Amino acid sequence: MAAAASVERFEQGGVRGYLHRVPGAVDGLVITHGAGGDCEMVLLKVVAEAFVARGVTVLRCDLAFRQKGKMPSPATGPADRASLLEAVEAMRELVPGRVFLGGQSYGGRQASILAAEDSELAAGLLLLSYPLHPPGKPEQLRTAHFPQLAIPSVFVHGKTDPFATSEELSAAIALIPAPVELIDLDGAGHDLKRGKIPLDGVIQGLISR
Repeated sequence: MAAAASVERFEQGGVRGYLHRVPGAVDGLVITHGAGGDCEMVLLKVVAEAFVARGVTVLRCDLAFRQKGKMPSPATGPADRASLLEAVEAMRELVPGRVFLGGQSYGGRQASILAAEDSELAAGLLLLSYPLHPPGKPEQLRTAHFPQLAIPSVFVHGKTDPFATSEELSAAIALIPAPVELIDLDGAGHDLKRGKIPLDGVIQGLISR
């Protein structure tokens, strides 16, 4: 992490999490967790530190279901997306430039649905271990909103992830009409090795567009 950066607890309205503040940063990233985690996930911390090192302010935030101590379900989706939208709006008050949005697994799915609903929401999406379908149920694809995604997206996928094979994900992202990049990692599963992955290409793929 850059020496000038600071990490502080962030609470504003319905937003709860940690802000990695970079003085003078132009761009910002809002990133959230999966169904079984929270904003303290090691993966999110490592990703945040990598973006901070590139001069990007980062907000790691908890979705609404986690703030309430519940598990996610179809019923929690609207509230989870509302909390993520509020986090994006908070980031817009912190940086003058672009705001990127992302998440791991369930959080990435909710971020992508939100972006499909509003193409002006973010400058790009970072989707870590997108849960294309439940393990062992490849017929239950979570792609209905993909044709409505109008912003650049970077998918980071582990080749041993049970939520999608590399071939399945590659075929699915062809539904997205906007620029999309798939970073497929050998030897990585759904947890993406807890962040022990090459992140330079991930960052470059997102912020250089």
